[in-house]
Amino acid sequence: MKWFTDYTLVEFPKLGWEFNVYENLVEFTLPGWDIDITIKFYGVIIAFGFTLAVLFGGRMAYTWKMSIDKMLDVLIYGTFGGIIGARLYYVAFEWDSYKDDLLSVFKIWEGGLAIYGGIIGAFIAAYFVCKKVDLNFYKLLDLAGMSLLIGQGIGRWGNFTNQEAFGINTDSIFGMTSEKISDYISSHYSTLTANGISMDSTLPVHPTFLYESIWCLFGFVVLYIVCKKYRKFDGQLILGYGIIYGLERAIVEGLRTDSLYIGDTGLRVSQVLSLAIVVFCSALMIVRLVQINKNNVDKVKEYKEKKNV
Repeated sequence: MKWFTDYTLVEFPKLGWEFNVYENLVEFTLPGWDIDITIKFYGVIIAFGFTLAVLFGGRMAYTWKMSIDKMLDVLIYGTFGGIIGARLYYVAFEWDSYKDDLLSVFKIWEGGLAIYGGIIGAFIAAYFVCKKVDLNFYKLLDLAGMSLLIGQGIGRWGNFTNQEAFGINTDSIFGMTSEKISDYISSHYSTLTANGISMDSTLPVHPTFLYESIWCLFGFVVLYIVCKKYRKFDGQLILGYGIIYGLERAIVEGLRTDSLYIGDTGLRVSQVLSLAIVVFCSALMIVRLVQINKNNVDKVKEYKEKKNV
């Protein structure tokens, strides 16, 4: 077993911060198989975020008197659906990289997963499982909305250990830099330029992983408060998730250097989808709240009429 000591020095120049960031944790060989296994900090952080999200979801399910056994079925199939959806979403918008080697589509260990595809795939799988086991799908989505923000808020730190998913150059106080970031900018300079992104490998970049992490964790707090005090209908929290995360992604995606694009239009897939989700969820939220308010007014009116009689 080999514990890794190689690290990347990450600097936040204006803050005067320096961090030794390790990408890999440990490498070992499976006894009798002669297969080398490398455990990366990225995977450990993702697993940690996923575990906390599941534990929170389980606790809320218990509070709402939802069947834990049925929830476990949804979790299992939803996880597989999420992985498949994340991969298909990425491949669909990077088809030129896979069309000549279809087997590479299955090599997910080489990277290439998209969070929106994962969410869509997980929700589709969850819908059919809920139908089969007779579980309230909209209440489940409310749990998922809060849990996703926990997982995403923590999981984004995996991007920090890999020094990926960073943004364009910035002179802000949060600007960060590292040798790995500089190498990426230099090696992808032509691609970035083709996408209308002008970069200087010697300058700091936006730590977009940090922006999204803070936004997601703050969003979780907001939804939790709404859940405890202001939740009026099943599905309200997942609509809130769509608004909160959609706004964040629409803004932060515009700063990133690794976006998926819609053909040669110059439009970023995640930005367009995020804005559509924000509009849809906001409209549906308003309609449902207006309906509930109207129903409450009608009930009060009907009660007063009966009382007067």
